[in-house]
Amino acid sequence: MALVHSLELAHLPNVAVHVALFDQVANAADLRRHLLDGNPDYEYAFLDVTTILSTTHVLAAVFRAVNDALHNRLRSRNVHSEVVFCLSPNNNIAESFRRFGIQDSTRALLAIKITSTTPSPPPPSTTPSPSPSLPAQTISSHLTANVHGTPLPFTDAAIAPFTDLPRVRKIYKLDAAAPSARGRNPKKGQAAPPPLPVNGVGGEGKGDERAEMEASVLGMMALRGS
Repeated sequence: MALVHSLELAHLPNVAVHVALFDQVANAADLRRHLLDGNPDYEYAFLDVTTILSTTHVLAAVFRAVNDALHNRLRSRNVHSEVVFCLSPNNNIAESFRRFGIQDSTRALLAIKITSTTPSPPPPSTTPSPSPSLPAQTISSHLTANVHGTPLPFTDAAIAPFTDLPRVRKIYKLDAAAPSARGRNPKKGQAAPPPLPVNGVGGEGKGDERAEMEASVLGMMALRGS
């Protein structure tokens, strides 16, 4: 059974977010085909986990996508495709799907379903809103039946082994960003302060790198198009 993590986002009432993580996905090409065909049964944000840093990275994109949907500011087809677009550091929609969305070769997959928490569909509008209310069990059953992979918990620890850090650095052009971009480069002869932990990730080695990257990436996502 898919391990669906359900939560509500602060400041976004009547919206529920359901997230499931899978490894060893064997049918990514079929899932992607359903998305491209516009099959309403597959209205999810399907993300390739190799470009995801953390749960916060994902939820920042979800928050912006839902907020834009509720204020009629979507740039893509629906709130789920907008999640993929909101991960991008630029305004190229097609490029965002190539970088963050499911590909035929995807093996580690995040499936995100955004629904209303009210029992009836939201009133009609010119912009697609979150899907009508669905129980988490229904979403879990659908994903279990249609995603051929191994379910994992939606946690930073589960995501971390799949992240392609050099690729994320390239996508967000982090190698070109100096520490001064965050106002933290030390004065000459002064030791640099330790990186601030993000999402409980910190300490030595790769944890420091991931925390630094996450802070920079979240800033780029927030500033994009503002």
